[in-house]
Amino acid sequence: MRLAGIIGHPVAHSLSPAFQQAAFEACGLDARYERWDTPAEALAWRLVSLRDPRYLGANVTIPHKEAVIPLLDELGGQAARMGAVNTIVNREGRLFGFNTDGPGFVAALRNEAAFDPAGKRCLLIGAGGAARGIAFALADARAAKVAIWNRSPERAARLANEVGAGGATLEAVATASPAGYDLVVNCTSLGMHGTGTEEALPCEPRAASPGALFVDIVYAPEDTAWLRAARAAGVRTLGGLPMLIYQGALAFELWTGVHAPVETMFAAARKALAARVTP
Repeated sequence: MRLAGIIGHPVAHSLSPAFQQAAFEACGLDARYERWDTPAEALAWRLVSLRDPRYLGANVTIPHKEAVIPLLDELGGQAARMGAVNTIVNREGRLFGFNTDGPGFVAALRNEAAFDPAGKRCLLIGAGGAARGIAFALADARAAKVAIWNRSPERAARLANEVGAGGATLEAVATASPAGYDLVVNCTSLGMHGTGTEEALPCEPRAASPGALFVDIVYAPEDTAWLRAARAAGVRTLGGLPMLIYQGALAFELWTGVHAPVETMFAAARKALAARVTP
């Protein structure tokens, strides 16, 4: 049996084991996906263990996405430019780091909302790790403009400068108004279950431009107050679960070389989410 898992601290609430294990089973693969809660002092040991032939690799989550980089042999895809890794692949004892967050977001846009970022004007609300991956991906997808708003203007400006160094048009903006944008993305935890911000709106949907798409990276709940308000205002929406599933699907394919069973992964994730909220 081959092994894969998620490395982070904590990882108890991760949905990845539910949908990755379902994918292994749907494809008839003799593999098991586990949770590997790993405090900082155990990270180096954990990565040494991944070199064993039994291991396909791992997903990496908070707080280790940057810390794993010096422990890897090589970086691929966007990982080097982003300075963050969310997927590790074991190739004959050598560890390769990738970042599938941004590409997973773009795949979700294209496959679940029929939205191609090329030539589009995009607004990201927030400038943390999620916004970073999405900004790089939108730039690579040839978006015409990526604007970033954050409560700390300096942080938004820093992210815009880092991503824009590759030639894309990025800028920090002074307001989170959605007017004038084709795509608006909530890259914060506003609206997430258990945060006390469940009814908060990252921006006012009624100011959206005609034909705009609002995307919330929050997936618990799958349908946030912001998305409901946007639909009430006639705005198209996409929740955060597709981004999670597609980044996971890309990781699955890197480990196995097998086309990911995306619908199976969606069904398993939704079942696991439902179990969390059922009394």
